[in-house]
Amino acid sequence: MRGETALFDIHDLPGLKVTVMGLGLHGGGAASAGFFARHGARVTVTDTKAEALLASSMEKLAGLGIRYVLGRHEKEDFLSADLVIKNPAVPADNPFLSLAGRVETDISVFLSLCASPLLAVTGTKGKSTAASAMHHVLARVFPGARLGGNITISPLEFLDELMTADPAPPVVLELSSWQLGDLRGNSVLKPKVSVITNILPDHQNRYRGMEDYVDDKKVIYGFQDGSDTTICNYDDPWGRIFAAGTGGRVAWFSRSALPLPLDGAWVEAGRGLSRLGTETGVLVPEQVLVPGVHGKLNLLAAGLACFSYGLSPEVISPALAQFPGIEHRLERVGTVGGVPAYNDSAATIPEATAAAVGSFSGPVTLIMGGTDKKLDFSPLLDVSFAPEHIILLEGSAGEKIKDVLGRRGLAFRGPFSRLEDALNEAVSLCSKNGVIVFSPGCASFEMFQNEFDRGKQFKKHLSAAAGFLP
Repeated sequence: MRGETALFDIHDLPGLKVTVMGLGLHGGGAASAGFFARHGARVTVTDTKAEALLASSMEKLAGLGIRYVLGRHEKEDFLSADLVIKNPAVPADNPFLSLAGRVETDISVFLSLCASPLLAVTGTKGKSTAASAMHHVLARVFPGARLGGNITISPLEFLDELMTADPAPPVVLELSSWQLGDLRGNSVLKPKVSVITNILPDHQNRYRGMEDYVDDKKVIYGFQDGSDTTICNYDDPWGRIFAAGTGGRVAWFSRSALPLPLDGAWVEAGRGLSRLGTETGVLVPEQVLVPGVHGKLNLLAAGLACFSYGLSPEVISPALAQFPGIEHRLERVGTVGGVPAYNDSAATIPEATAAAVGSFSGPVTLIMGGTDKKLDFSPLLDVSFAPEHIILLEGSAGEKIKDVLGRRGLAFRGPFSRLEDALNEAVSLCSKNGVIVFSPGCASFEMFQNEFDRGKQFKKHLSAAAGFLP
């Protein structure tokens, strides 16, 4: 058990009156409702979305005797609840939460009941790839290792399995700023290894400023001590702030060789090298399946986390060589007329789109655009951002993007109101020696349910295009 005291005893759950606020579509709400219902709690699920939009989540809970209040919230469901489980997308200042006696999240419940050693990852971009790569490596040594969190797998989905495992295998959690903010001051979050991939402006439509956003990220190491490790990005100015604030041992990762006596990992001659005290080794081989320099840095952070956890470079390097990448993160979908096409729908900030374009040496035909998150699109002013063709999707970020492209003298087509039409335009324009990259650089909510729905729709339209080969 991590932390000073347990939030729950599993034997106290029968008869507990639980309200799950926000069923959602990413699995967290459904996993919470299912977990408590299976353990005998009286569960109410409430969501402002209509039933038709939540059907896929509700199907997972059939037969569990759950009460639903959809399309609205009712005060009594919060006033009378012994416990309210909050979806991370629900802001902490939501007035209904002020009616509740006790508010938790699926992450806090999991951490209070699970004895598994924890490795936790956060950051603005790269955290899903790093977390998935860490799990990919750990699973070679610990077949029962699990991955969950912001990666759309609630850890409550596998908590029952872990509570009976002996010994308890390690768990990798990807944690967003919202999930971390919900854990502020809660000692159950004490990872053996924490990783902060980078900090870039994001979610500024929800935070008052960058400092508030970063304060939530700091929660990941708030209860770490000298027996734990905090991994920071040496190339990111925020990394120094995190290193100064953690109680854990600090290890760094960087694009360039780290000065002595710093511990960490760096890229040299295309490989990821490492140094922890007197131990050295190659963590990332020159040839990997994940494209781009930023992709290799994510693998480097993952390899360093596994090295800090106790795995040897001889285990880590071949495992990372075979890591295939993950869906919606520069995911190679197939070819159209011989031209490779990549789905990078998880790129929801302009820095991620610029990095995606920079991952390819040949001509890039870029599809971008979407919903504004009150972000600055000046990263597209850098001369390294030079796609051959740019196709815009309609969305509230459009004027900002067009202004920046105009200042660079970069032409664009569109904006298009349908992704299918934007893709057809990209196919017609792309050079035979180039690539098509769908990397929106914006949120998705005006045209799609979320970035995952957006990526799936891109892949659906691509697979229907003439000349497509997987």
